Amino acid sequence: MPVQLIPVQTKLVTPDDDLLEVIREYCGPLLQKGDILVAAETMVAITQGRLIRPENVKPGRWALFISQFIHQDGSLSSPFALQAVMNEEGTLKVIAAFIVSAFTRVFLRRKGDFYRLAGKQAALVDDITGTIPPFDKYIVMGPKEPEKVVAAIKERFGVEAAIIDANDLGRSQILAATEDVDHRLLLRLFKKNPAGNADQQTPLVIVRRRS
Repeated sequence: MPVQLIPVQTKLVTPDDDLLEVIREYCGPLLQKGDILVAAETMVAITQGRLIRPENVKPGRWALFISQFIHQDGSLSSPFALQAVMNEEGTLKVIAAFIVSAFTRVFLRRKGDFYRLAGKQAALVDDITGTIPPFDKYIVMGPKEPEKVVAAIKERFGVEAAIIDANDLGRSQILAATEDVDHRLLLRLFKKNPAGNADQQTPLVIVRRRS
């Protein structure tokens, strides 16, 4: 069955905004029964106030050390972002993830274990410059309790909902989705990141099946 993607442009969302009210204002007139409403994880995080000024983070010696081994394209190559993750996930957990992933990378030639083991925030955090201005001056952590967020969206608007972390490199991750969402379909549809990561300001996408 054909599927239509409808990116919804919004204003610049800030921590002063209520996510459900933003959805009501910009998506309310558009939503139909059977739709799936997909929200970008960074938008959800911003409305939750998950912003940290880097000058308020003091990287410890482990953050300074481990960050040297992270690819420069990754947010955790910044010791400030890595320390922010350590503060939330636990320093020992991140150190253990680093040690185990170093072993599996060298001896098993397996990549990605560090992000899998270091906790959810390791894969979700955006370092400075990784977000639309003016939030490019902040470290943006991943959203809290995404399962409760999608449940609230469904209860308020009567449609299925999901929160996705997608980027322009073709990688996407579903943080949470209501029970009737087809995960495989959603990951395929968002491989090209229809919401955009730059100045498009389309952090909401309506997924609609066409008969």
